[in-house]
Amino acid sequence: MLVLEEVTVQAGQFVLPPFSLEIAEGECVALMGPSGCGKTTLLETVCGLRRGPSGGRIILGGDEVTGLPPGARGIGLVPQDVALFPSLKVREQLEFGPRLHGWSSVEIKQRVEGLAGDLGLENLLERSPGKLSGGEARRVALGRALALRPRLLCLDEALTGLDEARHEEVLGVIRKMIEREGVTALHVTHSKKEAEAIADRVVVME
Repeated sequence: MLVLEEVTVQAGQFVLPPFSLEIAEGECVALMGPSGCGKTTLLETVCGLRRGPSGGRIILGGDEVTGLPPGARGIGLVPQDVALFPSLKVREQLEFGPRLHGWSSVEIKQRVEGLAGDLGLENLLERSPGKLSGGEARRVALGRALALRPRLLCLDEALTGLDEARHEEVLGVIRKMIEREGVTALHVTHSKKEAEAIADRVVVME
């Protein structure tokens, strides 16, 4: 499903040496390693958020996406800082991707209602981001990332900053949604507990 072939990335003075990885369709892989080893740099390169890579190829679903813009890759991302659109209500956050890609009103309504039900957001659809708790904001970010039924879901330290109760809650939601959507996932984390709870396989960067 996802194949990284000798991917090399240069970001300022930092250089990620050739890195290769294969993730099977429907598999969830946790990417771990010490701070500064390049986990987020690699994830952003896969998503197309960084220029490059300076070497190697990124293949997704049999198609090379190395030079494609982010929106053309079929990847959903939940970033560490959540990055919800500040002026959009929860419903509009979930609608954003499908609307941008020309889905019909009926398709959008069905998808948003389905995600809201699965993520426990039914009563939050008219709420603005500033009125969401940390756990609620992450569930919205997850729904927004899944709305377009991506080929790959990327999570970058998506549970950072949550208290223990909210952490467990959102962890369970992520695990449930990965299974329910049948999506291939790459999860960057420092937490061995998260990796063991979510991932089928753990890859450690040195």
